[in-house]
Amino acid sequence: MDAVSQFKQALGNYPTGVTVVTANDPQGNPIGMTVNSFASVSIDPLLILWSIDRNAYHFDAFTQAKTFNVNILAADQSDVCMLFASRVEDRFGKCEWHNGTNGVAVLKNVASQLECNVYNTVDAGDHIILIGEVTSIVNEEKEPLLYHKRLFGKIPDAFYQQS
Repeated sequence: MDAVSQFKQALGNYPTGVTVVTANDPQGNPIGMTVNSFASVSIDPLLILWSIDRNAYHFDAFTQAKTFNVNILAADQSDVCMLFASRVEDRFGKCEWHNGTNGVAVLKNVASQLECNVYNTVDAGDHIILIGEVTSIVNEEKEPLLYHKRLFGKIPDAFYQQS
């Protein structure tokens, strides 16, 4: 097995949460994509990051946007994940959403939602890392959608039990 295949296998064995990152294109239209390369960076200031492939469908629009939102999907939103992972033209016509306080789309029924201003971008090989300063947070009492070995799931109840 070559190094790229081993790398993909190793990272596929690392369970992650699933997000849909949204922004506006230069014409003001909402854009969004499924992202699992999301992480916290800093508490002071509140910073998060996500990365985008240079070959991504809306690469230019995302890297030119000054604001974006991170929608952390709830366990029952695998359909939303797949919608925003596809190349369907009118993704926003196929889901419920509204504009956040920053004018960028917020998906309904998500586990959490973070509104961000672009803080910095970092060149990272075939990706660009976008670092956002969080300006608004909405949390709901919902379990997150998880992704592991190309499958979706949720945290088992046993995980929450204390010994």
